[in-house]
Amino acid sequence: MSTLRIAEIFGPTIQGEGAVIGLPTIFVRAGGCDYRCSWCDSLHAVDQDYRGTWAKRTTQEVWNKIDTLSGGQPLTISLSGGNPAIQNFGPLIKLGKSKGYEFALETQGSVCREWFSELAPLILSPKPPSSGEEVDWPKFEACVAAAKTAEVVMKIVVFDAVDYAWAKDVAKRFPALALYLQPGNHTPPPPETEDAVVDMDGVMERYQWLIDRTLTDQWFTPKILPQLHVLLWGNKRGV
Repeated sequence: MSTLRIAEIFGPTIQGEGAVIGLPTIFVRAGGCDYRCSWCDSLHAVDQDYRGTWAKRTTQEVWNKIDTLSGGQPLTISLSGGNPAIQNFGPLIKLGKSKGYEFALETQGSVCREWFSELAPLILSPKPPSSGEEVDWPKFEACVAAAKTAEVVMKIVVFDAVDYAWAKDVAKRFPALALYLQPGNHTPPPPETEDAVVDMDGVMERYQWLIDRTLTDQWFTPKILPQLHVLLWGNKRGV
């Protein structure tokens, strides 16, 4: 049986952002990513320096942990990372769905998987210019297509005016996808820090700016949300 590289499993808690914000959730954070965003707030699940902290778990072992945390009561499982799409979560999704659980997954859209069609929803989060990464749009479009009839939404993090203009262009490119905008959290903690200080004033100023900018431009289609978990717990890790 193949193994999964897992940075952390925690919950139940609430989903802090995007299409399922506020929903009771268990998080399975995969280790490993094909991106290195300049403002990454989950380096403990991304950087190879922390590979030694990622647990190798079989699908059954991951499921056993989910079952224990949820008390056997079906809820939503959020697959995050890093980029969870670089690993094969298909068997875990199949096992969980057979027991009444739902799975949401967030990815930048750089790796396409056939099991995207089993998600509810697939959250595609293309990275804006401030990340230092560049989106491969044919791969991104393949991810949209792989979802088939499953719900697909976009989430874009905005740090500045350049990111904002880029997000507007992306929205025009994918008008059928519901769009969620969120202000960037520009003070990621060192991975080993449990209680890192967040520049909350800066986060809230950026949030207000983003709201004002969209309303001034009469861009009324996106939903503009904060990172709820940052407001509640700062940058503290889930474990």
